[in-house]
Amino acid sequence: MIKQRQKAKGKRQKAKVRNRFFLVTALPSLTVGVLIFLMIAPAFAQKPPTDARLDQGLPAKLRNVGIDQRLNERVPPDLTFRDEQGKTVLLGDYLGRKPVILALVYYRCPLLCNQVLAGLASSLGVLSFDVGKEFDVLTVSFDARETPEIAAAKKEEYIERYKREGAAAGWHFLTGDQAAIDALTRAVGFRYEYDPETDQFAHASGIQVLTSDGKLARYFYGIEYAPRDVRFGLIEASQNKIGSPVDQLLLYCYHYDPATGKYGAVVMNMVRVGGVITLICLIAMMLLLKRRNPGEQGRC
Repeated sequence: MIKQRQKAKGKRQKAKVRNRFFLVTALPSLTVGVLIFLMIAPAFAQKPPTDARLDQGLPAKLRNVGIDQRLNERVPPDLTFRDEQGKTVLLGDYLGRKPVILALVYYRCPLLCNQVLAGLASSLGVLSFDVGKEFDVLTVSFDARETPEIAAAKKEEYIERYKREGAAAGWHFLTGDQAAIDALTRAVGFRYEYDPETDQFAHASGIQVLTSDGKLARYFYGIEYAPRDVRFGLIEASQNKIGSPVDQLLLYCYHYDPATGKYGAVVMNMVRVGGVITLICLIAMMLLLKRRNPGEQGRC
């Protein structure tokens, strides 16, 4: 009986030593490793270009082409356009209810505009948000010669690609006269040039996110748009009226960079969140170890 008690006591002491070793040595080392990872991880993110506008070496026709950010400025709500059914509409008809993604393209573009719309449709297809429910999409042609019939054909193509119920009521394809187009492109900072030799337009590629009252909230460049960035942009443009608590936590750790048109990691915020998570894990581990070795306090 005495030997059994001594043996049990020895096992308890060994377990206690192991637990103390874990709390004193292994767990703090693990904590430090996590914090170091959180600090250096953003360093591997894509670096912003050193010069976002490299005009030197460009053909003369492209030097006036680009997108200038007009963050927090409003698009004119009284501009008149035509929808895909030929009905006269105001830009303000699509504002006031929910965030809006704006895509400036021309429907007969042989290449780039199709890639912009394809990239947008691909990104939206990944989001849990639905066009027409949490947000709307406005696709506006900057070619005054295009007609509602052309817009209707383009809408049918991309609504079929998106394949979500109710999208047709929230994704609009507009055409307009030159005065309305000029006013909208100036407000957005969208600069393009017509080339009569090829009968095509030289233009940059990108989309914009508007708040419900028409303020320019975010610019995303290129022909592919990271679903995470688009989601964050829509959440912020809605003033956090859409999205989940997890989204709010992620937005605390990521910040929009106007220079790159992307969301990048905020190192200190990530370290703070990592520290809180680590502290919670430490407390949970200590409580778990205490439950596994009940009644040890006060024993000889």
